[in-house]
Amino acid sequence: MNIYIKDILTVLPGEVITCSVYIGDGVIKSVGTKPEGFTADKTIHGSGKMLIPGLINAHTHAPMTILRNCADDLLFNDWLFGKIMPLEEKFTGEDIYWGTMLAAIEMISTGTTSFIDMYDFMDDMARAVDETGIRAVLSRGLLDVGGPADGEKRLKVALDAIERHKGHERISFMFAPHAPYTCSEDFQRTVAQEAKRLDLPIHTHISEGLVEKENISKEYDCTSIELMDKNGLIHDKTVAAHCVHLSDSDINTMAKKGVTVVTNPVSNLKLANGIAPVPKLLKAGVNVALGTDGAASNNTLNMFRELAVLSIVHKGINHDALAVTAEEGFKIATKGGAAAMGRSDIGEIKPGNIADLAILDLNCPNMQPVNNPMSSLAYSTYGSEVETVMVGGKILMENREFLTIDADRVYHEVSKICDRIGTR
Repeated sequence: MNIYIKDILTVLPGEVITCSVYIGDGVIKSVGTKPEGFTADKTIHGSGKMLIPGLINAHTHAPMTILRNCADDLLFNDWLFGKIMPLEEKFTGEDIYWGTMLAAIEMISTGTTSFIDMYDFMDDMARAVDETGIRAVLSRGLLDVGGPADGEKRLKVALDAIERHKGHERISFMFAPHAPYTCSEDFQRTVAQEAKRLDLPIHTHISEGLVEKENISKEYDCTSIELMDKNGLIHDKTVAAHCVHLSDSDINTMAKKGVTVVTNPVSNLKLANGIAPVPKLLKAGVNVALGTDGAASNNTLNMFRELAVLSIVHKGINHDALAVTAEEGFKIATKGGAAAMGRSDIGEIKPGNIADLAILDLNCPNMQPVNNPMSSLAYSTYGSEVETVMVGGKILMENREFLTIDADRVYHEVSKICDRIGTR
């Protein structure tokens, strides 16, 4: 379908201007100038609206929407090992499907068009991604705390699922060694070798909390980055979530090896783990992306809330109003996430890029007056301003109405799951 978005305030690389955007075959054909022979099947009038590249949630656990608001105000280890993991033991594949459907509703409704995930039951997650129309990079969490056979079993499950779904136009895959404290060195090396064999990226949690930092230092006499680097997991296809407690040497290693760091400020702050040194990472040349983490720790998957916290918290802790600017924060939430996915064809509005886009309604009090559009996006937007979202040129939500999801059915099914597993 050819889509003509007429005279809309548009966030382009390096500037924000009012122009028209032409989309055909799922791709941005032109910005500003009508392509020769272009005939619109659909026209969207842009007066009072803003067009942005879809936000990219570069680290989350989508099915954990089921665990939203059921394990709060706890220390990290109590939250993870005492509350969350026992509930996760009760999940079925069908639960994962409905939890991912709920996540897709929330992400689409707040302008997110792509996400990078780490969880279980990849077939059920893939089914939800396929049906909703969102774009995703999926990975099965890999750990061997139950011994070598446990790790081998999980790795085989991941390999089988990847084989079943390879070639999907909106789904790609990573290997996900969960964390340095849940993967033995032997298992880390095995995963690294398999990832290299299949040319798959790595998605992992690194340096999230002080307990991890202290335990890794005590057991291995090094940092988490140094440990995983030694075992072949730190390279230019590594997506490292959290990275809160980093040494200067760690930062230099990640910059040198081309690692992407995904900062998750709301989850990290809420679990009292701290905050990633984003200004230092940016200064060192590290690609930084933005993620929400799961709804069990963040409580939302709203990337606009995440963007606001990202852009504000570093000003306060560094006593520097320029620590992360609105423009830098938005770039982290879009182009930085695209780089984390290994893609250069999303994350920006320019000819040739895939049409993963969101349209915001500016006719609401918190968005008026639009004195500085980038400031509006970073500091004023709630996410509820998003009215239309498309992925690959296919409209998934129009005028706040979902076109690919029965939201009421999803809410009903998730409520039944919560009653069964005991989250209330």
